[in-house]
Amino acid sequence: MTESSASIRLPEPPFPERACAAAGIDALSEFVAVHERLFVLTGAGVSVASGIPGYRDLNGDWMRAQPIQWQAFRDSEQARRRYWARSMVGWPMLAQAQPNAAHGALARLGAAGRVGRLVTQNVDGLHQRAGSADVIELHGSIDDVVCLDCGARHARAAIQTLLLHDNPALADASAAVSADGDAHLEWDALDVFRVPACSHCGGMLKPDVVFFGENVPRERVEAAGQALEAADAMLVVGSSLMVFSGYRFCMWAAKAGMPIAAINIGVTRADTLFSLKVQAPCGEALAALAARVVPSVSYR
Repeated sequence: MTESSASIRLPEPPFPERACAAAGIDALSEFVAVHERLFVLTGAGVSVASGIPGYRDLNGDWMRAQPIQWQAFRDSEQARRRYWARSMVGWPMLAQAQPNAAHGALARLGAAGRVGRLVTQNVDGLHQRAGSADVIELHGSIDDVVCLDCGARHARAAIQTLLLHDNPALADASAAVSADGDAHLEWDALDVFRVPACSHCGGMLKPDVVFFGENVPRERVEAAGQALEAADAMLVVGSSLMVFSGYRFCMWAAKAGMPIAAINIGVTRADTLFSLKVQAPCGEALAALAARVVPSVSYR
């Protein structure tokens, strides 16, 4: 995940300000009525109502220290100890999280044929749990772990069992968690923490997610790009787009003359590219939208 937001200056957006949530939903419904096949890109804001914290505040600034960098994880044993200790404490929250109204509404819109392709920057798997099919996970899945030496794949749940067995001192630890399954854990005994190893070859294990400083696999970008080309319009949900891996699709859509709508509270990197922006909670806006588009379905 290449982070490139450090010096971004956000210009004033050209889209009309919506005086109330109801007016925004009206405009969004009109947008979807005209553009029937949506390319949907979601970010951390979609999962906030599931109890998973977002990364950024309303101004698009970090609410905590940045996640681990790929180079640090690869090159430093101490960095890997810190990552896995924090993940051991934080991952259970992601594993137990349940889809919220936003995930459910997008799944129903997809089942009704209104979503051409759903692409997410999230690694929590909640879109799939809600019933969305053929989701492109740009940044991978936190539920999977891969060996960097032999390529063997492991379930994250199995790695958690190993972590708990080898590090009983942290078994009952608690700390504030974040969107990627990390936890704000500071532990003085980090030097004795046992990092999990591949059960096949003893090699280095890494969660199957794209770390900061690491590139999104080309095949995922290409698949998402093809889906964008086949769409009538783009809808951004719950993302500040400060990371280029998601922002690029807005750039491509704008270059192609494709209209872009967004549901997001706070500024985004692409505000100047939107034809419509609804500043309302994702679940509230999407449930209202889906109730109009697929009126035979009841949304809670």
